[in-house]
Amino acid sequence: MRENRKTLPPHLGENDKVILFDGVCKLCNAWANFIIHHDKCHAFKLASVQSQAGKDILQHFNYPIDVYETMLVVNGAECLEKSDAFFFVMKTLGFPWKLVLIFSLIPVGIRNWLYDRVALKRYVLFGKYNYCSLPTPDHEERYVNASPVTRDNDFNC
Repeated sequence: MRENRKTLPPHLGENDKVILFDGVCKLCNAWANFIIHHDKCHAFKLASVQSQAGKDILQHFNYPIDVYETMLVVNGAECLEKSDAFFFVMKTLGFPWKLVLIFSLIPVGIRNWLYDRVALKRYVLFGKYNYCSLPTPDHEERYVNASPVTRDNDFNC
């Protein structure tokens, strides 16, 4: 986990929970769609790391903006990564998803090693888009700084 700041990241409020994901990764997009579908209380917002909001948040926590190796979850001024981020999301989603917290008993070093194996091979295992898709109008409010959807700029994350 990177150093957490006392100040809030740009574009976020004190109670915001944001999942940053790789917008060209097919696995990561499936994860974002899973969140949209199963986060009935709208606890989370989403931000592609390729978006300006995503880059601003990455820079706030001193992450690179050109290489994406992990999903991040920002909870106010705190930033979680790897398996800690995953388990935070599952816990927040509640039952039945928080049942996977049993796996948090695995030592963090082993959990993150397994996480890294998938994360570093995600394009090979699941594929990659040549563009970042924009949120559909009915999901637009689920994204940080979502701009109006226009199909002619799908390449702008």
